[in-house]
Amino acid sequence: MGLKIFMASFMVSSILFFLIFIPTRLTIRLSSLRPALNYMSVPKNSQAYPVTFAYLISASKGDVGKLKRLMRVLYHPGNYYLIHVDYGAPEAEHREVAEYVASDPVFGQVGNVWVVGKPNLVTYRGPTMLATTLHAMAILLRTCQWDWFINLSASDYPLVTQDDLIQVFSELPRRDINFIQHSSQLGWKLNKRGKPIIIDPGLYSLNKSEIWWVIKQRSLPTSFKLYTGSAWTILSRSFAEYCIVGWENLPRTLLLYYTNFVSSPEGYFQTVICNSEDYKNTTVNHDLHYITWDNPPKQHPRSLGLKDYRKMVLSSRPFARKFKRNDPVLDKIDRDVLKRYHGQFSFGGWCSQGGKHRACSAFRTENYGVLNPGPASRRLKNLLTKLLSDKFFHKQQCR
Repeated sequence: MGLKIFMASFMVSSILFFLIFIPTRLTIRLSSLRPALNYMSVPKNSQAYPVTFAYLISASKGDVGKLKRLMRVLYHPGNYYLIHVDYGAPEAEHREVAEYVASDPVFGQVGNVWVVGKPNLVTYRGPTMLATTLHAMAILLRTCQWDWFINLSASDYPLVTQDDLIQVFSELPRRDINFIQHSSQLGWKLNKRGKPIIIDPGLYSLNKSEIWWVIKQRSLPTSFKLYTGSAWTILSRSFAEYCIVGWENLPRTLLLYYTNFVSSPEGYFQTVICNSEDYKNTTVNHDLHYITWDNPPKQHPRSLGLKDYRKMVLSSRPFARKFKRNDPVLDKIDRDVLKRYHGQFSFGGWCSQGGKHRACSAFRTENYGVLNPGPASRRLKNLLTKLLSDKFFHKQQCR
C-alpha cells in the first residue's frame, strides 16, 4: 500500500515538473532567446542598465487591444517581456498578437519580446494561472539575465516610465527584496479557501469550464502556516530560482497543496516565502499596485476612471489596475505621467530625440544605457524609502 502511495505521489510530482520546468514552444526558436540587439552599433562608452526586469504579461479573450497598448507604454530595451494569451482565446487573437510582436521594428531590433506559442488554458480561481506564472519564470530564468520578475495582466497600466522604475530600483540597498503583499490573518478565507478542495479541469482538459468543488473538506495544515495576499508581485531573481529549482522541497510541497486550493495565486508565493527561513525576511509587504475593490467583500477590483486619477498619482505606486479598453484616464496618464504621444512609446532616454517631451518612436542605439527619469521617479523613491525604513520594513515582515 505504501509503495502504491509513493508511486502515485511520484507520478503527480513528475507531471507537474514537466509542465513547469520544460519550456513551452515560443513563436521563435529557443536558441534565439537572447537579445538580438547588434551591440557593435552601440557606442563603446555606453553602459548597460543598472537593473533589469522580466515581465509576464497575461491576456485573455478580447484583450488584444489592451495588450498592444500596454506593450507600447511598458516597453524598454533593457527589460524582457513574455506574453501569454490564454488558450481559450480565439485563434485569430493568438495570430494577431504574434504578428504584432513579429512586425514591430523595435521589438525585432532588440529581440526582447516573446510570445508563448503553445499557451495554457487558464481557469478563473484555479491553479492554472499559478502554473502559467511559474512556467514563465522558468522560461525567463533559462533565457536571460534579470533582477526582478513582474507579473501583469492586460488590464494593468504603469504609473511610471520604465526609466523611472529602473532608476529607483537601482538605488535599493539589496537585490533580494521581494514585494509581496501578505498576511497570516486569513479571516473568512480559512473556511472559504483553506478547507475546501477544488479540481481545475484546465489542468487536463482543452475545454474551459468552472472549477469543481469536492464535497468533503480538508483540515488546515499543521506542517506549514497559510498566508494570503495579492496575486500581483515583484519577485527577486533569487527567490524565483528558489521557487523553480529550490534546494529544499518546500516550494514543491506547497505547489501540490495549492493545486486544489481556491485562488491559489493569492496564497502560493506568500506561503512559500513566509515559511522559508532563507527568504521570510526579504519581504516588503506591498504589491506596488493601486487597486480599489468592490465593497464588500473585496473580491473584484473596480474599474478605474478619470475620477481616480489624482489618487492614483498620489499613491506613488508604479502600477494600477484594472482599466477598461481605451478609457479616457489612460490618455491622461499617457500625456501627463508617461509623456507618451501619438500612440508611440513612453518617454525614455533610450528613444529620446532631444528635449524632455519629444515623442519616442524608435530605438536610438547611441542612447543605449541612458536613463531619463521624470517626476514619478521621485514619488516612487519616496514610497520605497518609506517601505524599506526600519519603522515599516521589519514590522511588516512575515508573522
